Amino acid sequence: MNIARWPLTGVLLAAFLPAHAADSMVVYTKGGANPAAMACITCHGAEGEGMAAAGFPRLAGLSAGYMRKQLADFASGARANPIMQPIAAALSAEEADAVTAMLADKPGPEVERVDRTAAAEGPGETLALRGAWARNIPECVACHGPSGVGVGDAFPPLAGQSAQYLAAQLNAWRQGTRKNDPNDLMGHIARSLTDDEVKAVSAYFAGLTDQGAAR
Repeated sequence: MNIARWPLTGVLLAAFLPAHAADSMVVYTKGGANPAAMACITCHGAEGEGMAAAGFPRLAGLSAGYMRKQLADFASGARANPIMQPIAAALSAEEADAVTAMLADKPGPEVERVDRTAAAEGPGETLALRGAWARNIPECVACHGPSGVGVGDAFPPLAGQSAQYLAAQLNAWRQGTRKNDPNDLMGHIARSLTDDEVKAVSAYFAGLTDQGAAR
């Protein structure tokens, strides 16, 4: 074997791989190869912290698998959004994988753990920790984990998102513009809530972190 050939092979591999692998920071800060795939930073902040006033969620620390599914659902229309639909449809699979993996590696907010055993006061905290079983509404933490920190790829964090964003998603499920959850679980829950309950439970989870409460 002619080992002198190996350095040249390594150079060729190094030159080949970047051309075929998406650069997560380029996708996030400048957009994808398709001009329709706008830069994520424009709406989601320099570190993926979100922009609550405009209704854009925090992405930092979310599960990569969850974010990939949301992008696929935006592209297919299962989750309707006039801004995200063309962006998601324009991203390549490699770009989506790269940018979601990068965002998932960013730290999420610090959250004090609160579970179903804690005292519950007020409608928001009661829905979060106890649910409303007379209307077949389970407590939010049963699926989204203690303090709503998220569970795996299926149940995203609620703590750390703004009240505006959380309420907007509940209302999207109520109105049917978002319908990408298994067995219409969130659709049933959201349609069973009153307007005041939507506001209260959204405010509760937003208030569990400085990031959510302050925006």
